[in-house]
Amino acid sequence: MPVDAFLFDKDGTLFDFAATWNGWAARILETLSQGDEAAKQAMAEVISYDLEREAFNPDSLVIAGSNDEVAEVLAPFVADMGVSELAAFLAQSAAEAELAPAVPLADFLDGLLARGKVLGVMTNDAEVSAKSQLQRAGVLDRFAFVAGCDSGHGAKPDPDPLLAFCKTAGVAPGRTAMVGDSLHDLEAGAAAGMQRIGVLTGMALREELAPHADVVLPDIGHIPAWIDS
Repeated sequence: MPVDAFLFDKDGTLFDFAATWNGWAARILETLSQGDEAAKQAMAEVISYDLEREAFNPDSLVIAGSNDEVAEVLAPFVADMGVSELAAFLAQSAAEAELAPAVPLADFLDGLLARGKVLGVMTNDAEVSAKSQLQRAGVLDRFAFVAGCDSGHGAKPDPDPLLAFCKTAGVAPGRTAMVGDSLHDLEAGAAAGMQRIGVLTGMALREELAPHADVVLPDIGHIPAWIDS
């Protein structure tokens, strides 16, 4: 079935996950632990982050979890912040993270817009982080819809935020593709009745995504060729 609209995950999809977030996490853990090595180790463990490699493990909650979920598991080790304050801190810090686009985003998105496609972003990050990052990447204005886990539509893998995009954009779910790097993205797409495109710029392997996707591509830059095929 033809695709009239594309709804993109952000981290691991529009932006390469490891290149964007591994170094950011090392700095965040250092800041939050305030020199307490035991606390830093404990926080690294609950988010499955390897301090020696300075890299997330593939099973990390951070990969597909919401900003609030990450704050909840870190909060017991941060003495001077409650969960809501920590969630706000993480959102603000993420908004300022150094970004590594998976492909040159402006040209890629402009190519889809030239084909008449409607574009959106749904991330389990906070909305303020998503919009800040997209603005800094110079592409926020390409999207008809940008939502985070705190935008009032829920979070993936629930289908509600995906269906909110379809309602906003005026497109049918069956003619919309959910594009993402995690099982949460693809499971949400399936629950919403969307076509599903997996990409390999996150932490999941092809064999993990393939059973849940209509197609798995190396990165979003291969979408135009997929459309033409």
